[in-house]
Amino acid sequence: MIIAIDGPSGAGKSTLAKRLAKELGFVYLDTGAIYRALALKVLRQGVDLADDTRLAELVGSTQIDLQEKDGRLEVLLDGMDVAPEIRTPEVSQMASKVSALKIVRERLLDLQRDMARRGSVVAEGRDIGTVVFPDAEVKIFLQASAEARARRRCAELRAAGRTADLAETLREMAERDKRDSERDLAPLRTADDALRIDSSTVGADELAIGVLSEIRKKTREN
Repeated sequence: MIIAIDGPSGAGKSTLAKRLAKELGFVYLDTGAIYRALALKVLRQGVDLADDTRLAELVGSTQIDLQEKDGRLEVLLDGMDVAPEIRTPEVSQMASKVSALKIVRERLLDLQRDMARRGSVVAEGRDIGTVVFPDAEVKIFLQASAEARARRRCAELRAAGRTADLAETLREMAERDKRDSERDLAPLRTADDALRIDSSTVGADELAIGVLSEIRKKTREN
């Protein structure tokens, strides 16, 4: 079974997906972490995104995997866990840019589908229900106000020991929302058969309980 969760940055996709995967015993597939890992490598190597040849070489030679260990998600970039390093604003912005490139999406699309063959999954991202797994049994589009999302992102950054300014986070989030929704390739949009949920004023527990109810109802119907 595949549960697809899409939505903009800061809507609470990761929190919900982790909770559902734990409750259901499914594999948690954080597709955003995959793009972030590649973005981190692009930043480290200083690759110009307009340099098609060098970018193709980097994409083709990069190995990315996700593994759960002791209750935490390891993001393995060429064999090294980079999970603590991929949540910075710089990596977020670069991930949004590289995800709009055809060569990147084609390579990582195959990677995501390969990971899903390990068993039932809860996958979250921006094109999961529309492109990656269009036949997913359950599709959810999670949204929230820009202010609520920015507050959550600032809280995450501060909890990780980084400085965070609400106004700057709002600006960066609006920039990323625009880029993700207006790109030609796999833009952020709601799948026609997705359940739309606004998490602006809903707590994580209440949200998870409601979605689990919908999943079980869907399972009974099938």
